[in-house]
Amino acid sequence: MELTTTPVHPALRPIGLGALELANRFAVAPMSRVSATPDGVPTDEMADYYAAFAEGGFGLVITEGTYTDPAYSQGYLNQPGLTTAAQVAGWREVTRRVHAAGRPILAQLMHAGAISQGNPHRAERVGPSAVPPIGEMLSEYGGQGPWPTPRELTESQLDEVITGFAASAVLAHEAGFDGVEIHGANGYLLDQFLTVYTNQRTDSYGGPVANRIRLTAEIAEAIVAATPPGFVVGVRLSQTKVNDLEYRWPGGAYDAEIVFETLAGQGVDYLHIASEGRDWLETARLPGGQTITGLARKVSGLPVIANGGMHNPARADRVLTDGHADLVSIARGALANPDLPRRLGNDHRLDRFDRRMLEPAATLANAKQWQTARS
Repeated sequence: MELTTTPVHPALRPIGLGALELANRFAVAPMSRVSATPDGVPTDEMADYYAAFAEGGFGLVITEGTYTDPAYSQGYLNQPGLTTAAQVAGWREVTRRVHAAGRPILAQLMHAGAISQGNPHRAERVGPSAVPPIGEMLSEYGGQGPWPTPRELTESQLDEVITGFAASAVLAHEAGFDGVEIHGANGYLLDQFLTVYTNQRTDSYGGPVANRIRLTAEIAEAIVAATPPGFVVGVRLSQTKVNDLEYRWPGGAYDAEIVFETLAGQGVDYLHIASEGRDWLETARLPGGQTITGLARKVSGLPVIANGGMHNPARADRVLTDGHADLVSIARGALANPDLPRRLGNDHRLDRFDRRMLEPAATLANAKQWQTARS
């Protein structure tokens, strides 16, 4: 009698990421939860939230954007930080819970720049140039009206930004994180430097794409130098933004190659290509048929995480099988299914996403209920 076996979904196969050995290729994408204390300290509810994904089988957990200095980097009220001993202590409980479930966790380090709208210490914003962001502030985070014009960062202040990222990475290591992800995507400060209409500088950080990616590269270099061997360092990039869903890198593949080559040269361990407001297929396609994620793999030689609609098993299969990426990250699908990898492995139905799950309180409650149901 001939035995037949069901093929294993490619996302359920293990993979190495820097010094980490991941049980599968599903990563929890960074999602702003604005659920920390007003002082940026992670709470017990946040520990429940992140532990739910680890217990649900995700191979890698990446946190929400975490601010890197108390001056200008905070983007939202109740956003967590990595700048104080109290914040480190709060994160230490989060990492303990995730590690207890046998999974690694990375801290995403973020500077909001010109699209900050919740820094309780400073009303002033900073950016690459004194150019207001397009669109209006984000109502879901308590903002309203047009974005104010930021103050252009001086070169000495850019040194402080770099130092802030590196210091936060050191604190992340102290808090028990397995690595960090540099947030260079979605319209925040590092993406503002990469974007032609928000970066009007005439110094070595403006002009050609090699200059516009310089700040991100210098931050990566500083973090790699400040943290111990084996501490994973990745970079998240995107073309689209929270306040501009249509933007694409003007040089297309030419710009992309310079960006990817530059970052790979700084010793980072992976690249994470995000699809803000769009699915992967819309934002990844380049003229000529190649995809930006596939190009990132080819040019950098690094593992690449693809994002955008990857909760769809068929799409995730295609992206991995056809060589467009090495891992996939999931956001809204993970909110609906904290145990998505286990469900897929057992051929169980996935729950549909409900927009009410975007409310942080509802998300934290769902994580708690899911854990209670399992115990």
